[in-house]
Amino acid sequence: MRFKLGLGLGLALIFALAVSFPAWAHHSHGNYNTDTFIDLEGVVKEVHLVVPHSWVYLEIKDAKGEPQMWALEATGRVGLERIGVTREYVKPGDTVKARCHLLRDGTNGCLLGFLKAKDGTIKDWDGNNAKLPTDF
Repeated sequence: MRFKLGLGLGLALIFALAVSFPAWAHHSHGNYNTDTFIDLEGVVKEVHLVVPHSWVYLEIKDAKGEPQMWALEATGRVGLERIGVTREYVKPGDTVKARCHLLRDGTNGCLLGFLKAKDGTIKDWDGNNAKLPTDF
């Protein structure tokens, strides 16, 4: 029996594959030390509310007082919008606190758990609806 693929079905298959590749390529958080948190405080330099992961770039002073740029990875824009994070919530120039999981390789980056904005509110930027910390 011969099967002829119609144009509509062919386009549907191509679309399905194209949509599924980003999910298939999604990575785990194995590059972060998820057993412990670290608290950081710094000045927001950039905020990228995007999919699949959002990013906050902070300038943090090291032990010598030298500025260091840190990349904080968060859940995607849609998840952040659900909890009230907008482009106005955290902006460049704001001083914020972050509680996150450090990168295993020791570079200046982490998986963002909680962020305390300049207005004092705390939100879960990891997207797992964790209980907000009281010691932050």
